[in-house]
Amino acid sequence: MRFSRLIPVVLVGLSTVAPGFAGGVSSQKIPTQNLPTSQILPMTFGGWQVSGAFATSTDPAAADPVNRSVLEEYGFRDFQSATYIREDGRKLSLKAARFADASGGFGAFTYYQTPQMLEEKVGDQAASLNERVLFYRGNILVDAVFERLSAMSAAELRELAASLPLPPGETRNLPVLHAYLPRPSLIRNSARYVLGPVTLERVNSPISSELVDFSRGAEVALGNYNASGGEATLMLISYPTPQIASDHLRRIEAAYAPGSRENAPATYEKRTGPIVVVAQGPLSVSEAKSLLASVNYDADVTWNENTFFTKKDNLANLLVNVIVLCFIIIGFALVVGIAFGGVRILTKRIFPERVFDRPQDVEFISLHLSENGSEPKVSSSIKTV
Repeated sequence: MRFSRLIPVVLVGLSTVAPGFAGGVSSQKIPTQNLPTSQILPMTFGGWQVSGAFATSTDPAAADPVNRSVLEEYGFRDFQSATYIREDGRKLSLKAARFADASGGFGAFTYYQTPQMLEEKVGDQAASLNERVLFYRGNILVDAVFERLSAMSAAELRELAASLPLPPGETRNLPVLHAYLPRPSLIRNSARYVLGPVTLERVNSPISSELVDFSRGAEVALGNYNASGGEATLMLISYPTPQIASDHLRRIEAAYAPGSRENAPATYEKRTGPIVVVAQGPLSVSEAKSLLASVNYDADVTWNENTFFTKKDNLANLLVNVIVLCFIIIGFALVVGIAFGGVRILTKRIFPERVFDRPQDVEFISLHLSENGSEPKVSSSIKTV
């Protein structure tokens, strides 16, 4: 299996976290109240009570000295561990690593997950192997090791996951690239999400980090698939724009052109949107085409404006206000008309023949036009009204 060489690294990395506290890691008592904002693990959960001091550090080597660079690529921020006990004397060891966003927590989970692990329902995603349970929630990856499992161990860890602090805003969003990995024939727990060259080398990527070029904002998802000739690898490389993806696709095609490398496995490539898809391994042409065809980019447009209606945004409310305004204008016109007529009538009654309908001479000019074509005569007359 392609990832078999990764298993010892994973187990050593997780098991050497505790010895890392011996060098340069500060330990201090955390009070039961007024916990600092940097606190990751709770004091109590599900009947478990912390025993002794929390060990904290911002050095990724304290969390995993073997995979320090890997943790840095995933955006490692800080680390905390503690031992918990129950009334019956059982012990539980917890180690929690916090990353800059949920992508880091998810990526680190896929890196440490081994093919032997079983899926569990804890946090956002979880896997277990004997007494060890690995899960992440948001941007926090937790490694839990029970001294002895019980029927309520999963429920207790779910309570722990619910008490973990979540990252703010958009840093809580998970990456979507891994969702493009086809599910049929995918080997269990073989999917990996990669954000840097060191991690890419550790997971035995079919494409080198130089060709991927993480400096251009690339992110990688890859998984192993069962093929007729053995185990093949499908790799997805996402770039910020389709133009960048096209440029790197040409580089990969040139590097893996037939005859360019001796004893190189068959490699098939294509581009869909900003994603470069590479299939490599003992694949027949039909299997390779089918695997590549199953990956198709679908643009996902996010609308971050308010979708609820307010009085200002509701069109029906606008129409009602227009109708009300029309009635107000009609009423105003009626009031003004009645007022104008009423004032005139009232003035006539109070001041008869003094303001309106006064008897006076009104002079006007008239034109006497003749039908025989003679010149018109202008005359002025006075009419007594």
